[in-house]
Amino acid sequence: MSKQGLPVVEAPGCCAPLVSEPLRDGEAAELAPLFKALGDPVRLRLLSLIASHAGGEACVCDLTGAFDLTAPTISHHLKVLRQAGLIDSERRGTWVYYWINPPALERLSAVLAPRAVPV
Repeated sequence: MSKQGLPVVEAPGCCAPLVSEPLRDGEAAELAPLFKALGDPVRLRLLSLIASHAGGEACVCDLTGAFDLTAPTISHHLKVLRQAGLIDSERRGTWVYYWINPPALERLSAVLAPRAVPV
């Protein structure tokens, strides 16, 4: 568990790509919340905005202007991403800054990797 009591996402290598072998029950149960969190267009876009922001982190003040949504709605979506382990955050004065959790994205990438094509 992280210091915020959230599950820690392990580094890639734990899961074979879907095309190599079926996921075990436990692997599927661990990965499902990550995919579920990304199943919303706002959250997917938030993750993209955070990941592509200069310096690798974004202030919530940098994110809210990109959406025609209320601040509480944006906060809810950020909370879902944080609870899934896809992002992390830190309060600095008045603002909260967010950054991606690279091991979580690497894990998703590893499980979705295509079968290697022989050369």
